Amino acid sequence: MIGAVKTTLKKGDSVTITGFGTFAVNKRKARTGRNPRTGTAIKIKASKVPKFRPGKGLKDALNGVK
Repeated sequence: MIGAVKTTLKKGDSVTITGFGTFAVNKRKARTGRNPRTGTAIKIKASKVPKFRPGKGLKDALNGVK
């Protein structure tokens, strides 16, 4: 199952598991950051990051709602 989610996210699609949540891909733009040790500016490349949005069923289960 994890392999199928990875493959689908690599294609740029999202995966919805009813009652659990949705996995999607977010794009981050390139930006300038700081090296915490030296304080010098560094370039951070653009990247894709996974995002998870919990579904109603999961939220209700965690909050004790039946």
